[in-house]
Amino acid sequence: MKKNYKAAREYYTIDLLHIVKTLWQKIWLIVLSGVIAAGIGFSVSAFMIEPEYSASIMLYVNNSSFSLGNTSFSISSSEITAAQSLVKTYGEILNNRTTLERVIEKADVPYTYKQLKSKIQSGQSNNTEIMRVDVTTNDPYEAAKIANCIAEVLPVRISEIIDGASMEVVDAAVPNLEKVSPSITQYTAIGLILGVFISVCVFAVGALMDDTIHDEEYILQTYEYPILAKVPDLLGSNSKKYGYYNTKNKTSKNS
Repeated sequence: MKKNYKAAREYYTIDLLHIVKTLWQKIWLIVLSGVIAAGIGFSVSAFMIEPEYSASIMLYVNNSSFSLGNTSFSISSSEITAAQSLVKTYGEILNNRTTLERVIEKADVPYTYKQLKSKIQSGQSNNTEIMRVDVTTNDPYEAAKIANCIAEVLPVRISEIIDGASMEVVDAAVPNLEKVSPSITQYTAIGLILGVFISVCVFAVGALMDDTIHDEEYILQTYEYPILAKVPDLLGSNSKKYGYYNTKNKTSKNS
């Protein structure tokens, strides 16, 4: 019972002041680590990742009455919820394999339909009946070409599936030479934060694992043992009061 009681009483104390002191002493290494990591992030984003460009088209979803199978629909411009549902329906038709294969054939691009699907995003524009389609590739002119081919293929494809439905092109795509990714600023900031965080963790863990006795205060706080004696620093700055040892040291140096 006594052995178990002693085991239950054992605990580990974390000296936060010691950790803070250690981190402050290593502050220049922490800053240096952050700068190096930020430089790595900048280099990766600027030179190693191929930039991507985006082109967009805007299509007006016709709200006239139409029928889908045996069911008829009548959508007015005031029914925003219905318009949102219609845009989602058209988006599903756009991402269909048959539609994308027609776009690939018309645009003459070297993609499979799955690859092209990953490069296309569609959705409602500002809670209106306008559908926005974004195409992102590594070539700004290719992105614009694919987007404009979608503007030609999608209305035809929708008219084949939904009776009476139609779409009109509101805005065609033009090549946008401003890249959308990667963000050099974001990569640099992430590198800086990771560099500082990792270096702080390493030095903090090192301080926790350090069991070296640095001074008498460490013994009092860690072990709660009284200090019975202290060995003086005979060769340091306080060695003047130890005249014999100081004189002996100077004599040995002069000889």
